[in-house]
Amino acid sequence: MCGIVGAIAQRDVAEILLEGLRRLEYRGYDSAGLAVVDAEGHMTRLRRLGKVQMLAQAAEEHPLHGGTGIAHTRWATHGEPSEANAIRMFLNTLWWCITASSKTMNRCVKSLKARGYTFVSENRHRSDCPSGELGAETRRYSA
Repeated sequence: MCGIVGAIAQRDVAEILLEGLRRLEYRGYDSAGLAVVDAEGHMTRLRRLGKVQMLAQAAEEHPLHGGTGIAHTRWATHGEPSEANAIRMFLNTLWWCITASSKTMNRCVKSLKARGYTFVSENRHRSDCPSGELGAETRRYSA
């Protein structure tokens, strides 16, 4: 089981994302993470094993600034519970998160691998692709 929250605003969205994750805690999870894009397009990611409160504490210690972001809670049904698998969301210039059935995810992975992408996550939410040209196919969203 997992939960995904996204936000776009003309202010920092980290607290909005954390509140969204808090509202999903009843669903159960073993790790959580969030990623925020600032006005210059720089992306910052935080991940933690355990409760959303641990992620919130990390965000206080390492503030995230930006008006676009995504956050995710994860219950390890595929891949081990680890900070590395907590949220895998970087693809060239795009942060993303996907949750899907194994069949759907396998089709997505197969299609991207055929285009030269490599995956390093061991869970169904595979999305860490350090190389490729998907950036040319994406658009930056802003509020």
